[in-house]
Amino acid sequence: MDNEKYERFFDGKLKETVKIKSSLKKIIGDFLRQKGFVEISPVIISPETDPLRHATGRADFEYYGGKYQLTRSMILHKQVALLSFDKIFTFSPNVRLEPIELTETGQHLVQFTQLDLEMAQATREDVIELGEELITHIISKINEENKEELKFFDRELKVPDVPFERIKYHHAYNKFGRIFEEVISQEKDDPFWIVDIPSEDREFYDKEDSSRPGILRDMDMIYPEGYGEALSGGEREHEPDRIRKRLEEQGLNTDDFKEYLDIAERGLPPSAGFGLGIERLTRYICGLDDVKDTVLFPKQPGNVNL
Repeated sequence: MDNEKYERFFDGKLKETVKIKSSLKKIIGDFLRQKGFVEISPVIISPETDPLRHATGRADFEYYGGKYQLTRSMILHKQVALLSFDKIFTFSPNVRLEPIELTETGQHLVQFTQLDLEMAQATREDVIELGEELITHIISKINEENKEELKFFDRELKVPDVPFERIKYHHAYNKFGRIFEEVISQEKDDPFWIVDIPSEDREFYDKEDSSRPGILRDMDMIYPEGYGEALSGGEREHEPDRIRKRLEEQGLNTDDFKEYLDIAERGLPPSAGFGLGIERLTRYICGLDDVKDTVLFPKQPGNVNL
């Protein structure tokens, strides 16, 4: 271990950041439990996980003849968990083998923690409302309970007004091109939503709008000040025929989702939910340049760390 890697453990800035992140997880957990959510254990390995449509490598291994993957997200497990509970959440450690160029964004880690939540019989409107309430609650509580840490970062956080602005994906794309999220985030002082995302940009489990083919019942919340994506989610496909159709449209092998499809055949409830990156939230709260500075043991694309 070189001196720079060793000395970071004594960095006062890192210590204050980790304290903020610890407070955030408590605030989130308390908020959701008061809303009737049940916390479930994260799934670290599984034979079936989120395929993801961007360039993310697979982390596979065999164990006593069985094939496992490190979980890239718990979306499939969240849907199945709703057979037991109506509202669930977890702090899920996700592993995504991202391309090295994403190191430069300040937003990407190979291993990160995601708040994953899901609600049975919920719509996109329900989770948008929940997301807005959660973010405003978090900022209010951090301002109240972590004044010294925020003072250390010289950070003043305004509690945003609700409802947040909604911007349609195609409108943003046509105006600013592929980097629209970055451009609009730099312009805004409050979080905002990107809605009506095209199906070719997302996964097979994201629900297509029945009245608008090719448009999903999805949304992304984006932080202001250039901090990028806060959370992503929406409604889920739950009917087995629809799931199979979406898998085939995306060129995915249905055999890779055998257990999930078997459960869907028996019946999955309609649902909606989202995933919120804890490290990205911490970066925004503290006003940091790079998400790696929110973690004692950061794993970045192209770098090997303890």
